[in-house]
Amino acid sequence: MAWTKKLLRVNLTAGSLSEEALNMEWAADYIGQRGLGTRYLVAETDPKCEPLGADNKLIFATGPLTGTAVSTGGRYSVITKSPLTGAVACSNSGGFIGAELKSAGWDMIIFEGKSPTPVMLHIVNEQAELVSADDLWGKSVWETDRLLHDKYQDPQMRIAAVGRAAEGGCLYAAIINDLHRAAGRSGVGTVMASKNLKAVAVRGTRGVGNIKDAARFMRSVAEQKQVLADNAVTGQGLPKLGTQVLMNVINEIGALPTNNMRAVQFDGAAKISGEAMLEPRASDGKPNLTTNAACFGCTIACGRISTIDKTHFSVQNKPQYWGNSGGLEYEAAWAMGADTGVDDIDAITYTNFICNEDGMDPISFGATVAAAMELFEMGVITTKDTGGMELKFGSAKALTWCADQVAAGAGFGKVLGLGSKRLCEKYGHPELSMTVKGQEFPAYDPRGIQGMGLTYATSNRGACHLRSYTVASEVLGIPEKTDPLATDGKAGLVKAFQDATATVDSLGICVFTTFAWTLDNIAPQVDAACDGDWSVERLLEAGERIWNLERDYNMKAGFTGADDNLPPRLLKEAANSGPAKGKVSGLDVMLPEYYQLRGWSKDGQVTDKVRKQFALPA
Repeated sequence: MAWTKKLLRVNLTAGSLSEEALNMEWAADYIGQRGLGTRYLVAETDPKCEPLGADNKLIFATGPLTGTAVSTGGRYSVITKSPLTGAVACSNSGGFIGAELKSAGWDMIIFEGKSPTPVMLHIVNEQAELVSADDLWGKSVWETDRLLHDKYQDPQMRIAAVGRAAEGGCLYAAIINDLHRAAGRSGVGTVMASKNLKAVAVRGTRGVGNIKDAARFMRSVAEQKQVLADNAVTGQGLPKLGTQVLMNVINEIGALPTNNMRAVQFDGAAKISGEAMLEPRASDGKPNLTTNAACFGCTIACGRISTIDKTHFSVQNKPQYWGNSGGLEYEAAWAMGADTGVDDIDAITYTNFICNEDGMDPISFGATVAAAMELFEMGVITTKDTGGMELKFGSAKALTWCADQVAAGAGFGKVLGLGSKRLCEKYGHPELSMTVKGQEFPAYDPRGIQGMGLTYATSNRGACHLRSYTVASEVLGIPEKTDPLATDGKAGLVKAFQDATATVDSLGICVFTTFAWTLDNIAPQVDAACDGDWSVERLLEAGERIWNLERDYNMKAGFTGADDNLPPRLLKEAANSGPAKGKVSGLDVMLPEYYQLRGWSKDGQVTDKVRKQFALPA
């Protein structure tokens, strides 16, 4: 089977480490990664625990396909209770460390308690130790990575770390691995720092050889890699333009949230698009994009590596290695571009580098800055609050200043680091926070893409596009085209995407494969790799079980159906331009049908019948 069948438990309070057998009964029901990690979280934490308290746990989990030859099989997830939302958090990352952890012989690491002093975890295959990180505390992710590679003299060692933002209490701090890949959303990095855990460094040389039927697996893998190569999105669009292929597309259909979601189209979209990243700069003749890049085992290679014009923004105080790293992806470019009104691609790239360097979720960061800009425009936030900085929509200077402030946890940056919900509450205008369950919206306006409104409202980790990417159907026509402005049928569409995505997230592969693959493509690979019979039906059942487990945890944490809502702006203020002009979100129509399809009560509670159906824990 593709699991290593063991996990590493790290008690940070006691400074002890122990090996445990993986619960294979749970793995049979919840697969791995997102599902299995959440099952352990449910079993071992009180849903009402304080997210930044010692009783919360932090789980690094791989999937059964992580580290194998399957395309994109390099994923891992970080599961915990979110300090940003108070809901279950599962943040998925690519890069190489997930495969390295699996190759070292571990399916999962469970961190519990809190270390009295800063520490890091160093793993070489079966050997693991906690090491003092006093010398790393206060360092950025990039500096931490450099110092650890210098210390251990192993260029193949993979590192995940938190930066200064997490140490300073930014509630949307990320865990950055491989310099620019991130377990980015919901504040998982904040939890890691609260435990005085600075970094996890892994070297694995064992490989993943315990495949059920290796010959059949490799045949299936080769067939499905060809499917990815032949698809227009995974074989052409994403390799060339990355997720930034969407910027102009979403703007044209009138669903690009602009200026804190007051508008649905951005005049400067073309200047910050994937196409713009390829254009030579006037200043030095070089393009923003240096090259594309791939995570472990990935045949899509949607990653971006960018270089900025260093004369445009002063980087004299930055180390020599600084400034050539992960480039803009669509969500980051939108959050720090259209949502703040900034169309300067170098300024946005600079800000994205800061997010990578010091570990911040660019979506929550950009959306929080946008909310602050609206409050500044209203005169509610003034230069007295910001120490003289004018937070105007469209100001590249203000955007980059905010990033430096949040990264350092300095001045007004501490307020921005609380996220837009707490920021807007502090200044008396909670209605201006574009969030669900306390987490900021991503880059699709639900007035122009109706299914995304229901997706955001019901997402178990707060507003999120990666829990149910109905954009694939509503905009791209994958697997079939639906009308983005219609509400009919969207409840079923959202549920189907949610269940399938929970499965994909739990296997250890990238959700971007589903632009070309359905579960019909995925199931044969899983069945050849893992013991037992893995049909499409079994995978879908596991996905639905995982979704209900997360929902049940949130209900026990204190959430209710009232939290499945959208900000008043999206329900009452119509889109002002484009194809969606005059439209508001039809959440009120879609939500009751969604509850019915889920088998929940009319107020959104998981029923005893559903608990019994999926054998959810009491």
